[in-house]
Amino acid sequence: MVVINVVCVGAHPDDVELSMGGTVLRMVEAGHNVTLVDLSNGEPTPFGSVETRKKESDSAAKTLGVSRITMDLPNRFIEDTIESRKKLAGVFRQLKCEYIFTHFEFDSHPDHVVACRLTEAARFYSKLTNSDIPGEPFFPAKIFHYFPNHIKLSLEPSFCVDITGFTDKKKAALECYNSQFIRNGNGKVIEDTITSNRYFGLRINKTAAEPFYQRDTPDIMELAGLFSK
Repeated sequence: MVVINVVCVGAHPDDVELSMGGTVLRMVEAGHNVTLVDLSNGEPTPFGSVETRKKESDSAAKTLGVSRITMDLPNRFIEDTIESRKKLAGVFRQLKCEYIFTHFEFDSHPDHVVACRLTEAARFYSKLTNSDIPGEPFFPAKIFHYFPNHIKLSLEPSFCVDITGFTDKKKAALECYNSQFIRNGNGKVIEDTITSNRYFGLRINKTAAEPFYQRDTPDIMELAGLFSK
């Protein structure tokens, strides 16, 4: 079996878990190295704090069985700057990630929209030679976009990943974010997310699934290797 290095980029802690927590679990079960990269720590929020969010995101990562890196970009003010591109490209070089998952290009949260552009730009910057970016030049092979979780766009997925058997653990990871979903009365977000997973499961005749968009043409054998043992 070929072990693949995968990075899942989110603007804030909990973005990846909401949109593709089940897929993360499936890739981990398949034996791949998965790292979650949060561009910001997600603060300030009404019921959170930097310390609280770190405990919650660490707990969620432990539940998923993955590593996590939290960058220092400012929540609510993430920008696609040259400096930010270099920082994220340095992470891609450090992790030698063949595949990247990140936000879709449209969403109601400005940070999510910028995160998409920033991730795509950083992927390109990662391969640059004669630069001051830390690490050796490295170009991740593919980038995939998970569906937005703030608005429900009418999107046709490029592919869906079967997460049958993983929804309970995905829900457990989301429940780690007590300050974001439980304490502030947003528990319905978790239930709505699982309901959405059931809908996309029906689309592929499975119990639950998560949808993804890919700009280039999907390679079914490549995807099979990423999501299967």
